[in-house]
Amino acid sequence: MANFDTGSTGFMLLATSLVMLMTPGLAFFYGGLAGKRNILGIMIQSFVSMGITTILWYVCGYSLCFSGNQMGGIIGDLNKCFMHGVDLNTPFPGNNKMPEFVFFAYQMMFAIITPALITGAFINRITFKAYLVFLVVWQVLVYYPFAHMVWGGGLLFQWGVRDFAGGIVVHATAGFAALASVIYVGKRRDRESPPNSIPLIAIGTGLLWFGWYGFNAGSELDVDAITGQAFINTDVAASFAAITWLAIEWSLVKKPKFVGLLTGAVAGLATITPAAGYVTLNSAVIIGIAAGAVCYLAVSLKNRMGWDDALDVWGVHGIGGCLGTVLLGVYASKAINATGADGLMLGGTTFFMHQLIAVVGACIYAFIFTYAMLAIINFVTKVKVGEQEETAGLDESIHGEQAYDAGVV
Repeated sequence: MANFDTGSTGFMLLATSLVMLMTPGLAFFYGGLAGKRNILGIMIQSFVSMGITTILWYVCGYSLCFSGNQMGGIIGDLNKCFMHGVDLNTPFPGNNKMPEFVFFAYQMMFAIITPALITGAFINRITFKAYLVFLVVWQVLVYYPFAHMVWGGGLLFQWGVRDFAGGIVVHATAGFAALASVIYVGKRRDRESPPNSIPLIAIGTGLLWFGWYGFNAGSELDVDAITGQAFINTDVAASFAAITWLAIEWSLVKKPKFVGLLTGAVAGLATITPAAGYVTLNSAVIIGIAAGAVCYLAVSLKNRMGWDDALDVWGVHGIGGCLGTVLLGVYASKAINATGADGLMLGGTTFFMHQLIAVVGACIYAFIFTYAMLAIINFVTKVKVGEQEETAGLDESIHGEQAYDAGVV
């Protein structure tokens, strides 16, 4: 029996549980923002990812992300499909203090939530069958390659690109896939549908914020000073972003909006994600303020452009992930994390350019691939819901259920 470190193993199991909790948190967040006829339709898209992604991750996902190096470092191999060759005594190659099974589980939670992020953009406009196909194909051909290239020792990692917990791999790819989805499916027929439950949005935000400590601090894959740095950077960036968003919106609309405060917090969490374990606390403050301001402006731009990204996935996650990745290129410090790099402020011009090129390339690929993929899926099964289904709401027309009893609400 292998002698693993109980502290590191226990912490990573806790971090895994926290990241798992983020997907139900996302379902509550999106469910609260949705109109009352589409609550279940958006929530099931998050929860079904927990089932299908787990199956896919076990069959081939983990292997394609974290085994071997094929196609010039773009994707892994199939040697660890069905966890072949891995047993309870197999140590994780990146940290032999814990079993590989724990790393398998931790990374699986990232794979689960990433495609679920996209769903907020096309709420009440896509059929459930088409979403299931989308869920599988998008992971295999977008998420897996970028997870391998950045975290699996692939092409971008070898090029010097760094992404502590998912600015490129999770948020940028999901955000620009969301924008492509919105442009493909078009606008909602009823765009005036208000959030059905702001308290539910608050519960979702609380679960996301809580889970994000596992998302970011756990990405150190050990228990050390960098783990603590990533933890506090996460909280500080989210807090500064939330207050920045609140202040901007309050000054413009003359009312302090609770949904704005909550959205700003999520923007800060997304933006600090790639930099959490590579920057100082003071840099995290700057990143948080930038997140609140830039993501607010991105959402305003989306509104002016008429893009019907219903729950602001592009403005919050897409732009937040891009901003955080670029600011990592500015503020990274080897004094904080020797496995990182020195950013532009410390003379790291090459590192900054690599970060910029990598995130722009990821966004372009995710956008083009997602748009083309939806067009192809439409030949297999209808992507867009019909007018009657959309008018009635997807809860009733597709799922045959209602979130609330009509006599109560």
